[in-house]
Amino acid sequence: MSEELEKKNYSADSIQALEGMEHVRMRPSMYIGDIGTRGLHHLVYEVVDNSIDEAMGGHCDTITIDINEDNSISVTDNGRGIPVGMHKKEGVSALQVVMTKIGAGGKFDKDSYKVSGGLHGVGVSCVNALSVKLQATVYVDGKIWEQEYERGKAVYPVRSIGETDKSGTTVTFWPDPTIFTQTVEYSYETLSNRMRELSYLNKGVKLTITDKRQKEEDGSFVSEVFYSDEGLKEFIKFLDGNREQLIKNVISIEGEKNGIPVEVAMVYNTSYTENLHSYVNNINTHEGGTHLSGFRRGLTTTLKKYADASGLLDKLKFEISGDDFREGLTAIISVKVAEPQFEGQTKTKLGNREVSAAVSQAVSEMLANYLEENPDDAKIIVQKVVLAAQARHAANKAREMVQRKTVMSIGGLPGKLSDCSEQDPSLCEVFLVEGDSAGGTAKQGRDRNFQAILPLRGKILNVEKAMQHRVFDNEEIKNIYTALGVSIGTEEDSKALNLDKLRYHKVVIMCDADVDGSHIETLILTFFFRYMRELIDGGHVYIATPPLYLVKKGTKKRYAWNDKERDAIAEEFNGSVSIQRYKGLGEMNAEQLWDTTMNPEFRTLRQITIDNATETDRTFSMLMGDEVPPRKEFIEKNAVYANIDA
Repeated sequence: MSEELEKKNYSADSIQALEGMEHVRMRPSMYIGDIGTRGLHHLVYEVVDNSIDEAMGGHCDTITIDINEDNSISVTDNGRGIPVGMHKKEGVSALQVVMTKIGAGGKFDKDSYKVSGGLHGVGVSCVNALSVKLQATVYVDGKIWEQEYERGKAVYPVRSIGETDKSGTTVTFWPDPTIFTQTVEYSYETLSNRMRELSYLNKGVKLTITDKRQKEEDGSFVSEVFYSDEGLKEFIKFLDGNREQLIKNVISIEGEKNGIPVEVAMVYNTSYTENLHSYVNNINTHEGGTHLSGFRRGLTTTLKKYADASGLLDKLKFEISGDDFREGLTAIISVKVAEPQFEGQTKTKLGNREVSAAVSQAVSEMLANYLEENPDDAKIIVQKVVLAAQARHAANKAREMVQRKTVMSIGGLPGKLSDCSEQDPSLCEVFLVEGDSAGGTAKQGRDRNFQAILPLRGKILNVEKAMQHRVFDNEEIKNIYTALGVSIGTEEDSKALNLDKLRYHKVVIMCDADVDGSHIETLILTFFFRYMRELIDGGHVYIATPPLYLVKKGTKKRYAWNDKERDAIAEEFNGSVSIQRYKGLGEMNAEQLWDTTMNPEFRTLRQITIDNATETDRTFSMLMGDEVPPRKEFIEKNAVYANIDA
């Protein structure tokens, strides 16, 4: 048979059986989501999840996470320690099996663990495969055992290195820079937010995180301890710290329904947005699933029944919908499921049917009792619902106005939009530009084949503080909807954003590099997060980064994006340079703007992603809400102080 034919022939030899953990190294994104910063942090969560599983089983109450000086991570718990005895089938220590075999672990043994998010299985062996080096130390039965691995392969068999009186496991790993090519630098903030979240979801477990790369003023390492007594109740108070509470107490329940542990906590506030956060076995399911629909059903039926009986709805001329009951509601649902079935690879949508009824029953019980015991609060909630229904009615009318003026009708595209000639949305990009003057420069400097420009007049509305119908009435926001070609409402969800007719796959926010510019960026991002979240999730939203300085000497000129770059260029040009500071986009001519900010070959675009939805929600409500002190604290903590020569 000729070679040609042989190539085409699909036979048993074509099936690659990869040895050990090679398949994880070949396709890391299949196992950890991506190989950027998100995947890098995911490694830590996988190891911590194992310790949390020990805690859920009642075997462990202290977990410490250290970011070491060399950017490796150590996770220690005081659980039972990973078994180190011989594994009958594999003929090596159980520790080695756990660390090097995918799909090995205690979670498959029904008696050891009722519920688990991770547990010595897929997770930790993947971490091992994607690390240059991993060291596991186990304290069990009075002895200390250890084993090291390189890129998933054991360096030596498990050995005992001494005596001990403690029990537990320590795992230290060094992520592989050949896989995580973007960065292997851990963010203390990202990790501590997740540890805080885990401490609320698992009350009674003490989580300590220490960053050995940075020191406080007194010489100690930067460190935080997270511990929660009341669990979700405290979590709600933390999330809603910047909002005004409408009812006296946080409504909460925990218990088992049909063999499924359910925890729910909720509170009403004076805002106009709904914030539902749901977790399955400590994993944030941001796409929702059956537990969320169970919560919604339980809430709607119970409240509606109460509101009908109270007679407060008699004067309303139209029906109340489920959405009205959730306006201004912050709620957290956490369920523990023995065998979770997730839809999709990323474990963010729960598919177990039985969970829905369990959550719905729990919520109905909790609410019915609370409403009976607290009639004043119940009255306030129903009044809020009636107001929400009236506002929705007004918003629908305003929304219809937005929707009616589609591209096909007489309304056409907004007058200010300078469109591009390309018809394929995946190649097109639109720049939301602050102010008309910069808009003019951008129009001249763009590549009109695929770049469109939409100038925004002044500051758009702060949607955090505005009622829904006010948002849809706002001229600038209407223009954004029409220009992007998106509409509200899909087949599954009447409130979701419909991206079917999205006209540009890149939406770039381009503002001045000053305080006002940053404020406008934040206002637009708040609007996108609250009303066009799907746009961010789809990876369509970017921020342009115009340069801050132009350094010139004779005929030589270079741009700089920060002070450090500016000084380095000045040094390169041997001093005595002229420096132009760009206060705004309007100061650049069309050619400069194209070269630095709009030309795909040279520009830097920052893509907007949401790592932790609960944290993002808290940040936006803090930055854009009414409370001043937390905002002041945030600015002081994150500000870069300038030295001004008086």
